[in-house]
Order: sequence, then structure tokens, then C-alpha cells
Amino acid sequence: MRVVVAMDSFKGSLTSLEAGNAVKKGILQEASCQVVVKALADGGEGTTEAFVEGYGGEIITVAVEGPYGRPVEATYGWLKEKQMAIMEMASSSGIMLAKKSEMNPLKASTFGFGEMILDAAGRGARTFLLGIGGSATNDGGLGMLTALGYEYLDKEGVPVDKTGESLGKICSVSFEKVHPLISQCTFQVACDVNNPLLGERGATAVYGPQKGVTPETGKVLEEGLLNFSKVTRDALHRDHSDSSGAGAAGGLGFSLLSYLNAELKEGVKLVLEAVKLEEDVKHADIIFTGEGRIDAQSSMGKAPMGVMELAKKYNKRVIALGGSVTKEISKLNELGMDACFSILNEVVTLEEAMKKETAEKNLTQTASQIMRLLV
Repeated sequence: MRVVVAMDSFKGSLTSLEAGNAVKKGILQEASCQVVVKALADGGEGTTEAFVEGYGGEIITVAVEGPYGRPVEATYGWLKEKQMAIMEMASSSGIMLAKKSEMNPLKASTFGFGEMILDAAGRGARTFLLGIGGSATNDGGLGMLTALGYEYLDKEGVPVDKTGESLGKICSVSFEKVHPLISQCTFQVACDVNNPLLGERGATAVYGPQKGVTPETGKVLEEGLLNFSKVTRDALHRDHSDSSGAGAAGGLGFSLLSYLNAELKEGVKLVLEAVKLEEDVKHADIIFTGEGRIDAQSSMGKAPMGVMELAKKYNKRVIALGGSVTKEISKLNELGMDACFSILNEVVTLEEAMKKETAEKNLTQTASQIMRLLV
């Protein structure tokens, strides 16, 4: 028998691989079989750690410029053998790095994210997996591109500043100083929103208010992004302003598509492809997945549902384990999850249930009992 275990992290308790190895231990207590454990995430928080832990990479810390100009220490994952960097833009340009009193996306920039990319490219990275959720910015990616060497010029031919308020001043773009390594790199982006760059569903209107955009500054930013998109179209002879995901992260999605030829994918699908889970699932007899809480949200594109969809593609049985399982799981059964189990075996406090040793013990015991039935 061949079993594949692909668990998402149990936030606050276990990493993806710790959860997977606890399940593996329980399986092997009851059956002599081959067990493959794969790191899993949905492209958001925890994705970097999952890849680094799963592939023996390392966490790189680099000093970059934060969203409002202050220096911050950003981190990313570096897999040397794969020449791959895994980055979350929130580490350099995230909303959690901004003080509430200073939040004004006219002044915010993704410059630090570009600095992260350059650092990894200089280290040897040629494949980039990027998570772009949680931004504090609405600069259309202008800051990131400026860091990479793109120059955006005003009507006098002078480079504009790298913040959102400069978008409306751009008249042309120069490619002369773009870092030569960028053309050697490929970019895949975890993006779970389909908003365009502009309009009622665009970056400024939908996500701006939570970043400090007011009706007045919103008008300036919207007009600036429109101008930026026109200059980009004239320079590159393509227009991604209406593309799905162009409005992600304050328009960062637009720049990634337009200038870096990035491929935007659902976070779960991007991660599953990167860890090559499909090949393992294809040859498996049973698949285990799960996360800390299994509820209706688990059917909304999260990691366990991505695993389930792969399993059903090859008519494989798939079982989900969760710290808690709510009454909506029948919805998951209807979608194809063969069974869902809570790993809690007695009434305990949430604090006790979330202890690492408790979660590991409960996962191992539950997997063991399930395997007794299956074999």
C-alpha cells in the first residue's frame, strides 16, 4: 500500500511537515506500507516555511525598505539546489509593517519587495514563487519595478519618486538600467483574487480603504493607476489592466504580469504544482490531508480542498483530519471528501488542544485508528 500525506499547518501548534510526520507515525503503527509526506500550504502565510522545511532550504534575512521608508528585516526562503526563492511580499511591504497613524497609500511603496527579489537573484535564484497578500501599498508595483532598475520619467524626463502619488506624473519608461538578471528569472505568483486593476472592482476601490485610502486620495490613486497602465501599454504593446488578478496587492499584480511576465495562479494550485503532489497522488492508494479547523471555509480553495481535487481526478480515497470539525462537513463530503475526522478524543481546553505534543499525539492516534479499519 502507498499512502500520501499532505497536511496544511495546524496554526499555533504544528508546521505542515510536523503534522504530516505525526500522521505518518500513526499509519506505520498499523500497516507496513510506503508513506510519502509532502509539505503543504495555500500560498499565504506559512508557505515559505513549508517549502524551506520540506526541501531543506534556508531562511534568508535581508534589510530592505519598508512600505513607508523605514528599514525592515524581511525574510524569504532560499532553495539553492532548485535555484528557487519563495517570498511573501508582506514581509517587506505588508500592512502589519505600517503604523496606523501613517497609513496613506499615496506615500507607500513596494520598493522593498524589489530589493528582496534582487537579493535572491544575486544569490542565484532563477525561479520565484511569490505570495502577494497583505500589502500596505497601492502603487501598482511602481516601487518594486524602480528597485529592479526600471525608470519612470515625468514630462521633463526626470525619474519620478517610487510611491503611489507619483503614478499620475509618469510620461514614459526607460529600460536601460533594468538589472540584467531579471530577464533570466521566471515568476509564479500565488493570487487568489480576480480583481482587475481599475474601476469598481479594482485595486483602489476594493482594497484601498483598509490601507488608509480616503475618497480624496482614492481619486488620485485611481487616476494615477490609469495613467500608469496607459504608459505601460504604450511601452510594452500589451495591456493587462483588465486581467484577472491585476488589482491584487494594490496593483502589484498588474506590474508582475506586464513587466515580469509572471504567471498568476490560485495559491493552492501553485503550491501543489511546486511540490509535484499530483505525481504522488496518481500512484497512491489513500491520501490524508487536513488542517487545524475543518469547516465551510475549507471548501473555499484552501489547501486540503486542493489535495482533494487532485485525489478525485485519479479516483483516489481522501481523508481529512482536523483539530476541530464543524457540522458543515457534509458540504465537503458532497464535493468529494470521503471522510473527515476530528483528532480530539476528549474534552480539553483550547490551550491544551493546541499544545504541540497534544496535537502530535492526537494526530498519530487518529491516523492509527483509521488505518486499523482500512487495512
